[in-house]
Order: sequence, then structure tokens, then C-alpha cells
Amino acid sequence: MNCRIAIVVFAIVVTAAALAAIGQVKNGTTSSVSTRNGKDATDAIFNGIKIVKSDDQWKKALTPEEFYVLRKEGTERAYTGTLTDNKKAGVYACAACGLHVFSSEHKFDSETGWPSFFQVIHRKNINEEVDNTLGETRTEVECARCGSHLGHVFDDGPQPTGLRYCMNSVALKFIPKR
Repeated sequence: MNCRIAIVVFAIVVTAAALAAIGQVKNGTTSSVSTRNGKDATDAIFNGIKIVKSDDQWKKALTPEEFYVLRKEGTERAYTGTLTDNKKAGVYACAACGLHVFSSEHKFDSETGWPSFFQVIHRKNINEEVDNTLGETRTEVECARCGSHLGHVFDDGPQPTGLRYCMNSVALKFIPKR
């Protein structure tokens, strides 16, 4: 009988923890799993826990330009972004939530005025959506964790993928390699 009680108590504790985690995601917060070096382990590969915030919460967390691009699917003017000419080694993360989306190893100069990459760090970290605005069909790239607009992907990039992920500088945060 004591074993059954222990199992029931364990099930209740696990269920309560799961419900608490769901509540944190709905409230716009997430718990992170720290590694030994203090970095958030959930930033490298999307773990399936989405970040959901209201427009007001995003406005408080982002600059007006970041909000316009990331949350309202805007585009910064060509050649105005701080990361277009960045040649340093490191990782490019979503500016809204920090999820790693691109590596400097996959960056190239597309001569378009925006940072361009020929592949993502991990396929799970982005979502691609059909974008029919501006009278043409394009493929929008969004952060898988927070749904922020990062830019678009085109099929005119270099090998080995033939893709050009054309991103907004303001949508990315650069993390230098140590």
C-alpha cells in the first residue's frame, strides 16, 4: 500500500511541475537549463518550449526598430545593419529570445545589403512560412522559439545548399566565439 501512495504522490508532483512549466510559457517566461559554463543550454537547439508574449510585453523588451522587424515583419533598409559586414567568428542568435540560428562559418557576402547565410545552425531552430506580400511569393524565416520574423530565404545562394538566408541585422544578436 505504501508503494502505491508513493507512486501517486510522485505522479502528482510531476504533473504539478509540468503544469507550472506550461504556465510559465503562457506568461512569457521560460525556465532554462544551465550547463557547467553558465550558458543557457536551450539556446543552441530548440527544445520545443515556445515563448509567447503579448505585443505590450514585446514592446517593453525590444527597441522600436527591433519590434517593427521582429514582431511586425518589417525590413530594415539595405546596408544599414550593423552585422552586414561583420566577419568575426561566432554565432548569430534571434535578437528577441537568444535562440542560435546561424553560424559565422555559413555567412557570405551576397552584395544585397543584408547579412546572408547559406544554411542554418540547426533546422529545428527556424520555421519557414509562405509570404505573399509585395505581390510575390517568398519564404519567410521565423525563429522557432518565439515566432519572430528574421528575414527570407531564397534559392539563389552558393553551394553546397544553393540557399541564401537574407536576414535583418536588427533581428540578430551576434555572440563572438571565445
